Amino acid sequence: MSDLLHRLGAWLHGQMPTHAQLEANRFTAPFTRRPELFRFTRRSVPRGVAVGMFIGIFALIPGVQIVGAALMCVPFRGNIPLAAAVTFISNPVTTLLIILPLAVAIGNSFGYHADIATVEAMVREGAGLAQWRSWLLSDTAPAVLIGLFIQSIVAAFLSYFLTMWFWRYWIGRKHRARRHRALFRHAENEAASISLAASSTPAAKASVKTGDTEGIA
Repeated sequence: MSDLLHRLGAWLHGQMPTHAQLEANRFTAPFTRRPELFRFTRRSVPRGVAVGMFIGIFALIPGVQIVGAALMCVPFRGNIPLAAAVTFISNPVTTLLIILPLAVAIGNSFGYHADIATVEAMVREGAGLAQWRSWLLSDTAPAVLIGLFIQSIVAAFLSYFLTMWFWRYWIGRKHRARRHRALFRHAENEAASISLAASSTPAAKASVKTGDTEGIA
């Protein structure tokens, strides 16, 4: 369990953009002057993960996910680097195999009859904003958008509460480790005190004196 969480944390850390990278982007640069959006706290971390999950699933258009995550973190006071990292949950593999088929299935359950072949081709080819705008006018768009929205809402809520649990687990583990270290140091100090007290008793002193006398003789 701990190894899996460690790997997940390492992956997220590797995906997180640096402060300098966000500052270099003209769309996200204004937010880099707000330090509260970059702190890792028990409130900002779950909010950042939920924002990243929502944007990562709902906004499949390349180039807008990080900006969208940064914008959405402002009113929700989420952690921007973490939200940007979580948007990578949607990649060509997860989008084509999981997100889009599930979105169409959800949308078609509302009475639509969508075909995702066009959307899959756009994702594979890395379609730009103009192509996505044209697609929004097609018959497939309503089903996919409804499915993506429902997916993103559910994923955001689940990730929020899971992250809260993980944060409490991680902090609790750190506190327990700190207490164990403190108890171990206390036990070592007690043992050292007892040993020092034993060596300074009258019997011990007499033994030392006898040894000294024999040495002189």
